[in-house]
Amino acid sequence: MAVRLLVLLLLVLSPSVSLAAPPVPYKIVTASERGTYIQIGRDLAKFVAPAANVELEVLPSAGSAENVQRLRFEPGVKFALVQSDVYQAFLDLAAAGNAEAGEMIRPLRVIMPLYNEEIYFIVRSNSPLNFVHEIKDAKINVGPLRSGTAMSATTIYRQLFGTVLPDANASFLSNEDALLKLVGDSGLDVVVAVGGQPFKLLVDMKPEARKLIKLLKFDPANPASTAAFKTYFPATIRASSYPNLLPADIPGAAVKAFLVTYDYKLAGSVERLGKFARSMCQNFPQLQAEGHPKWREVQLALPELPRGWAYYPPMQRELKTCIAEMQSKPPAPVCTQQAKILGLCK
Repeated sequence: MAVRLLVLLLLVLSPSVSLAAPPVPYKIVTASERGTYIQIGRDLAKFVAPAANVELEVLPSAGSAENVQRLRFEPGVKFALVQSDVYQAFLDLAAAGNAEAGEMIRPLRVIMPLYNEEIYFIVRSNSPLNFVHEIKDAKINVGPLRSGTAMSATTIYRQLFGTVLPDANASFLSNEDALLKLVGDSGLDVVVAVGGQPFKLLVDMKPEARKLIKLLKFDPANPASTAAFKTYFPATIRASSYPNLLPADIPGAAVKAFLVTYDYKLAGSVERLGKFARSMCQNFPQLQAEGHPKWREVQLALPELPRGWAYYPPMQRELKTCIAEMQSKPPAPVCTQQAKILGLCK
């Protein structure tokens, strides 16, 4: 009894002892271990979650379509990274009367738009194909079922050629398995991959890769490309991102990535998610300085969303308030040499 009383007394008297609540375990679903999404998730776990008293577990997945389902139904999953075309596809199916799609997507809410993810069309180095608009009759690996890559690949094919990709020409392998099949010349002509550059799958390739594969270009002047850019965005795939693969920049296409949550109503969740939004805003400079290079393309802003999309109000309010506060702060004074000598700045 005396020992317990002594411990309690020390807890009361010692200012160094913290009685703060333990961090709340949350999860975020991303994509493959070699993709950009999982690195973005790890940055949120490292630079944002601690200040919100959240312990964020970063989970790999098949991609955006699976992420929507897991955010909707998997316990503990509070955040998901989702491609814009996947989100819109669920909304379109719901509007067309698909009850399952409606149940899946209606309670989901956007936290903020992130960045564009480039879409890569990979062929053998000796392939006669050089442009994306030439792939109509090719055997194409579109990525795993329920992945954002599969949705992007099949959607952009449909927009390029005005028809669906024939089942006989489609396969659903992972990027790694598909590339092995491609270079082995085993009945596959094109591998479609999606990832923000620098995309680890391509970054990790050795210089010898140029002898095995190449990337197809988008021809902006081709009518098929014009049709695709009604949904997707023109992009430049930079040689500086993939020096072992590209001798020069090439024109490409991209899809927008979004950070998404659920329309939570419980007070505890609302409060913690609000704190997470504020921490994301306050630590945004660190995300851009120390996180994945794609953070430098993200704008700390809440632009108008497409019809049928909606922000999560508690996080939207926190972000708006924090953004306004940051914009109202005067710029930091320039630390001149004289000021350093006088000890006025570092």
